[in-house]
Amino acid sequence: MYVAARQMYLHDRVAAVSNRVAEVTNGQPLEVLERGRRFLKVKTNKGEIGWIEEHAVVEGDLYNEFQKLGDEHKNDPVVANAVLRDDMYLHLTPGRNTEHFLLLPGNAKVQMLVRATVPKAGPGAPPVRRRPATPPAAAVNAPAAKGTSSTPAQQAAPPPLPLPAPTETSTPVPGQPAAPPPVLEDWWLVRDGNGHAGWLLSSRMDVDVPDSVAQYAEGQHIVGAYVLTKITDPEADTPDHRVPEYVMLLSPPKAGLPFDFDQVRVFTWSVKRHRYETAFRIRPIQGYLPVTISTTSERSGTVPVFSFRISADSDVAIDAQTGAARPANLRTINYEMIDTVVRRIGPDLAPIPTGRKAEEKAMKASKPAKPAKKHR
Repeated sequence: MYVAARQMYLHDRVAAVSNRVAEVTNGQPLEVLERGRRFLKVKTNKGEIGWIEEHAVVEGDLYNEFQKLGDEHKNDPVVANAVLRDDMYLHLTPGRNTEHFLLLPGNAKVQMLVRATVPKAGPGAPPVRRRPATPPAAAVNAPAAKGTSSTPAQQAAPPPLPLPAPTETSTPVPGQPAAPPPVLEDWWLVRDGNGHAGWLLSSRMDVDVPDSVAQYAEGQHIVGAYVLTKITDPEADTPDHRVPEYVMLLSPPKAGLPFDFDQVRVFTWSVKRHRYETAFRIRPIQGYLPVTISTTSERSGTVPVFSFRISADSDVAIDAQTGAARPANLRTINYEMIDTVVRRIGPDLAPIPTGRKAEEKAMKASKPAKPAKKHR
């Protein structure tokens, strides 16, 4: 078995007064020697023997499920990087009351992979219990495999469920107010520096974005910021006087949205004014991650290219286990930036239904200029 708590002490006996034998920490493997009613007699890999409360440990099969989750997503593309606000447990599936084990410390950096939305339960929601251990007839002497880490168990919310469709709500009783819609929460599948994967509550972490561009969020939630290119400003205080230029994704500060972002902004650096300026903005759209950054060759040299996806129709597929929603049909939209001009490129040049001038300007810039007429 493995220690699920942040840290615990092993005691020499199960009694109101006992002595501490050893200290164990989150993720540490323990060999079970004897089972009591609510306590286990265990042995550490250093040979220390003592009693520990059963709720402070997890079975080896749960550890194996976390290992499997990390293996399945070890090559997933990174959507953005985030920093934890405080110590957090990685959950096996989205939901505050779902199985959790690996503990990540506050200020740890994680890679965001997939977003999912699940309903949030009230204070009286029943927790999702760990699957009960099967007590053997005799003492268990098989040692556990070496493990990893876990998170604080002070969270409480529902098991992962698919997003409820509007047509599935209960019929209101005449004369009584209709039931309020469920409160939704966003969760992210993340990967830490050690390759461990799990789900974290979105509101407990912040996207890792430089303050120099984060100040232009205008009250919107920053989904991600990606470096397009770098330019040289002799008066900039950045390393080698190279200043990055960004494409930033933003969304309303609200959970449960059917899209990942609704706004794209490109920030270029003004060498004359020594500050960031908006070179391109498109909104509102229904965009989906990930964003791809690449380069292409033009007459002026190599220029940066970024692309994202939008829904081609209203068909949406929802993962019944995690609640992650993705459109069935997606369009890939490509832009390139030459100096400070952003224009559409690629095979899909159909207009984006935004009704904004930014898209018209980008489309106009993508058309080659007509040759001037020759006069005699």
